[in-house]
Amino acid sequence: MHPELKTVIELHQLDQRIAELTAQIDALPSQIENLETQLSQFIHAHEERQQRLAKNQKERRDLEADVQAIQSRISKHKDQLYEVKTNEQYRAMLREIEGEQANIRRIEDQILEKMIEAEELEKLIREAASRLDAEKARVAGEVKQLQSLRQADVEERERLEKQRQADCATLAADVLDLYERMRRARRGQAVAEVREGCCTACNVLLRPQLFNEVRGNTAVLTCENCGRILYYVEPAPVDSAEAQGADARTSA
Repeated sequence: MHPELKTVIELHQLDQRIAELTAQIDALPSQIENLETQLSQFIHAHEERQQRLAKNQKERRDLEADVQAIQSRISKHKDQLYEVKTNEQYRAMLREIEGEQANIRRIEDQILEKMIEAEELEKLIREAASRLDAEKARVAGEVKQLQSLRQADVEERERLEKQRQADCATLAADVLDLYERMRRARRGQAVAEVREGCCTACNVLLRPQLFNEVRGNTAVLTCENCGRILYYVEPAPVDSAEAQGADARTSA
């Protein structure tokens, strides 16, 4: 293979790998942020439930105090029953006592609802508390792993960029210029393999003469349609037994 063509192919492979590493490096901060956000949301939900439980308990205490106050009034009203002078006053006092007792039943229903809600919150809080340390450890471990991967990718990219500089230094100025122009124009795909007489990048059939020249890999040649630098890889020889098996299946 022509030395400069070989270097161009290596350069293309380097650029492909550098692009992959750059994408991975750029994606890692958002992955770390997502993990930290997950932990933050978990902790926030846990703290919110604790706050709801504290509010629930205060509201329940307030309701229980209301019940005690009403019971005190009922007791007072019952004592007053013996002091009323008329039947009308007696019936009015009984209605007032019945109203207060209805208020107690309504408040006791609310207390029961608060107790049920508190039980559910306490269960969720216990479960979250038992998981909290494990969640923190999991996120810390995954963040550390991602940071290590990022550092490894950065170091690998730096090594490849140095290799790229070395390869570029060995190319003739016109070949390097051609490669760089095609890389910018074709979104990083400056090189294309030729298979069965076609450029695999644009799928256009090469002229027979150009195809024969490309097959030799003895010069830096470009596709007449897309302008990419072309190279040819000789197909692997087909095993005779496999070929015979394929022929037999075709005949059948």
